[in-house]
Amino acid sequence: MTNTTKDKGRIPEAALTGSLREYRVPTGTDMIKRVDGFFQWQDLRRSHNLWPYAKSTATAPRTHTTAKTDCGTDLSGVNFASQDYLSLASHPRIKEAAQKAITDYGVHSAGSAALLGNTRQSLALEDEISDFLYGRPTVLFPTGWSAGFAAVQGLVRPDDHVVMDVLAHSCLQEGARASTSNIHFHGHLNLKAVERRLQRIRANDAQNGILLVTESLFSMHSDTPDIGALRALCDEYNAMLLVDCAHDFGSIGEAGLGHLGLQNMVDASDVIIGSFSKTFASNGGFVSVKTREAAEYLKYYSATQTFSNALSPIQAASVLEAFKIVRSTEGKQRRKSLMDNVLYMRKEMGLHGLETLGDPSAIVPVRVGAEGLARIASRNLSGLGAIANLVEYPAVPQGGARFRVQVMSDHSKEDIDLLVQLMQQAMKDAEVEYRTYREDENSIMHTPTISTEEPTSQAA
Repeated sequence: MTNTTKDKGRIPEAALTGSLREYRVPTGTDMIKRVDGFFQWQDLRRSHNLWPYAKSTATAPRTHTTAKTDCGTDLSGVNFASQDYLSLASHPRIKEAAQKAITDYGVHSAGSAALLGNTRQSLALEDEISDFLYGRPTVLFPTGWSAGFAAVQGLVRPDDHVVMDVLAHSCLQEGARASTSNIHFHGHLNLKAVERRLQRIRANDAQNGILLVTESLFSMHSDTPDIGALRALCDEYNAMLLVDCAHDFGSIGEAGLGHLGLQNMVDASDVIIGSFSKTFASNGGFVSVKTREAAEYLKYYSATQTFSNALSPIQAASVLEAFKIVRSTEGKQRRKSLMDNVLYMRKEMGLHGLETLGDPSAIVPVRVGAEGLARIASRNLSGLGAIANLVEYPAVPQGGARFRVQVMSDHSKEDIDLLVQLMQQAMKDAEVEYRTYREDENSIMHTPTISTEEPTSQAA
């Protein structure tokens, strides 16, 4: 039985150390039993209220929400953990569009887009996105992850090459692994490393394709590449440029085109990927390419489109209405409110001794440091009445754990002030507790012990 009662005593070392990476490749013949070690580590953390994942909301994902941990503990407070950058998830127009879609269609597309799963809403949505992106053909996918996977898997073949940032999203990495063994990672935002890899590939292979993969905004660091420089390298070495704009598309820039728009790189990108789950109030994603021929090919050769159910009519109608808002005067005002909130938060964090990372966006990474310290700080923050997501190794570098604060346009300055105050308190208290823990650990390690028992094996 899962232990959901917090132990009032000292936190075991295993609950403050270790990472998901250690359980990524379990060994043994019993593929079910061999994962038990992960659960034991997870449940130890859970029993000390140090497992910050798999929370569930009991109310809409608004600026203040009520939630539960995965073991049922109630949480309530100011919400900086939801991905609803322009605060559209509960927008009256979008709810009305969803309700009308239910009336007209029911709740299910009941088929793959390759068969009978399209609806007039999904076709209109493809046209809307294509128009937004200067006329390039667009293909819809049931999730943003499946769109990223498909854009690589649908175009890359075994003899081709993929060059990608080491921090590229898992959907892009898994799409590459499904397509070719010729995968070349480079250091984060390192243009010289990109060029070295392209040079090496072309010195040995002038015949096959190269797909250079990046993101317009990296979500764990909130930083962005020089897309123009990447385009120039693609031109020099005859490569194609793919840009995943999941986190800034719709939410940044005068027109809402994110860093592609800010850097005037929409036309320069051969493949553009986007997600609906950050700004557009629903699940789903898209891939936009430069030709109708490439779009039609993706429809039948990208597995996650052909062999998945199409977007439901509710999702398609919701996203379509969200795009109309994003492209309107209201959308422009919401982006301004969002960026005002982001800049205010980053300023206040700095004034209160909290270190923010990256560039201004709806994601504000706040550095904590050691994983054990971050786990205690996350527990404290929830207990004080603020909800923000903890990110730790291997999603970020070891010793670089952070809160990934996610800002909405509807947050008030009072909400931000409260988060800053509570985060400062949570981290201050965590530092005291963690320092005491470390001192106790050192004391135990340096205290000689005499045992009268025979040694026993620790092997399972």
